[in-house]
Amino acid sequence: MEDDFDFPAAGAMNDEMMDDTPYDAPGTLKVGEEKEIGDQGLKKKLLKEGESWETPENGDEVEVHYTGTLLDGTQFDSSRDRGTPFKFTLGQGQVIKGWDQGIKTMKKGENALFTIPAELAYGASGSPPTIPPNATLQFDVQLLSWSSVKDICKDGGIFKKIVKKGEKWENPKDLDEVLVNYEVRLEDGTLVAKADGVEFTVQDGHFCPALSKAVKTMKKAEKAVLTVKPQYGFGEKGKQASGNETGVPANATLQITLELVSWNIVSNITTDKKVVKKILKEGEGYERPNEGAIVQLTLIGKLQDGTIFFKADPFDFKTDEEQVIDGLDRAVLTMKKGEVAVLTIAPEYAFGSSESKQELAVVPPNSTVIYEIELISFVKEKESWDMITPEKIEAAGKKKEEGNMLFKAGKYEKASKRYEKGVKYIDYDASFSEEEKKQAKVLKVSCNLNNAACKLKMKEYKEAEKLCTKVLEMESRNVKALYRRAQAYINVGDLDLAEIDIKKALEIEPENRDVKMEYKVLKEKMREYNKKDAKFYGNMFAKLSGADSKKKMAPKEVAPMTIDSKA
Repeated sequence: MEDDFDFPAAGAMNDEMMDDTPYDAPGTLKVGEEKEIGDQGLKKKLLKEGESWETPENGDEVEVHYTGTLLDGTQFDSSRDRGTPFKFTLGQGQVIKGWDQGIKTMKKGENALFTIPAELAYGASGSPPTIPPNATLQFDVQLLSWSSVKDICKDGGIFKKIVKKGEKWENPKDLDEVLVNYEVRLEDGTLVAKADGVEFTVQDGHFCPALSKAVKTMKKAEKAVLTVKPQYGFGEKGKQASGNETGVPANATLQITLELVSWNIVSNITTDKKVVKKILKEGEGYERPNEGAIVQLTLIGKLQDGTIFFKADPFDFKTDEEQVIDGLDRAVLTMKKGEVAVLTIAPEYAFGSSESKQELAVVPPNSTVIYEIELISFVKEKESWDMITPEKIEAAGKKKEEGNMLFKAGKYEKASKRYEKGVKYIDYDASFSEEEKKQAKVLKVSCNLNNAACKLKMKEYKEAEKLCTKVLEMESRNVKALYRRAQAYINVGDLDLAEIDIKKALEIEPENRDVKMEYKVLKEKMREYNKKDAKFYGNMFAKLSGADSKKKMAPKEVAPMTIDSKA
């Protein structure tokens, strides 16, 4: 075969023959088995199994050895005879459609025989003089390897080719701090910049926008080559030379070799982003402390200027008991045994607006503090599924009492959590004795009612309504539940429902002072609503009346024209 044939020669192909259509995977083939791929007549026979489970995707650069023959066995091309593997980009129309569809089903090292109908090969024209018109072809193909090439922004702005696979499956996120090596060149090979051991926060970026975009798609220890268009490089303005870095011309495409050495996971512990954790060392397993766990730490507390105000090794405390500042308490619940982290805690979750005298220094008012922390060990508070029934009832009672103390102290969110946990201990009572069920019911009613009071204080009215409804499902004549549900209804504007609950409560306890007071509040609210409604509808009817008057006057104004038209 002549060397200049060099099959991808889709040179005879037109744009219509480029293939990006989906295909039906052939499923798992056994050696010697043949199956059809898709519904256009392409067949694949497995000659040798490949490695792993991965297959290449459109855009990947694949390397293969092949031998092409007609159905009568006449060979028309072979990379094996030339001794040089053939490389091409999959799914880009660089080869015949049968190749694009078939090779994407192969694994690394796999050897297969593809039978390709003319419609997926060279069609009615063939490829003279070697391939006749309407010829069905056979290719013995071995997939040697491939390099993954991804359009990571889906706009053609950054193409990433993996040259060294990374570890595990995680990718850095916006808050994470990454450590990278990189080398930047122009298309002609001119070195622009080179740096090793550079650290930056992903969302803040470094050098050019492409680096932060790319690292979010990479795994630890992965190395890739990026082809970066101007919109993710330095755009129309380019970049002036500075220090050891060469200038970048306007509208220049860059070639960047990027290696993600490692990264530290950074996460917001609180939704308001005022307690931030940066993991320096991953912990063991998957278990974390729960609320009420006894934890043991190595702990160093610092001010932002580096002043150490606290140091302890070991340091023990019980979580969710206000034995430490709130930010530290919350952060520990997210850690694993052996994890090492740095916490940055805003004043709201630290020592607040007051000065605090600590072991080694004074923490000034409104200070953001930093803790270096290692979770050495922890003993979780016993969960309900580890308890026998008497223990569950005792634990629920204890949580109720803790909640009551917190409520009296005005700590409604913490109190609410205690009541919720108390109910969880006894929620499933199918195995309880009749006496135990009675005890559990009393506790459930009490915890849910008290939790509803918390939710009212926290202005979570819908949650308060749900909790009261749960109580009323157990005790339909519970006055407190009717009263608190009425309060919730009033605050969300469901005045009719509130009136039903209050009237029912007064039927049960006609002299209940709190319910009577709430009825007065409700009546006042209803009067306000009625006044607003009257004003609203009055204005609306006035507008409608005005519109009707105009409509009645209109025929008088147009009547002469009507008469004229008839004339």
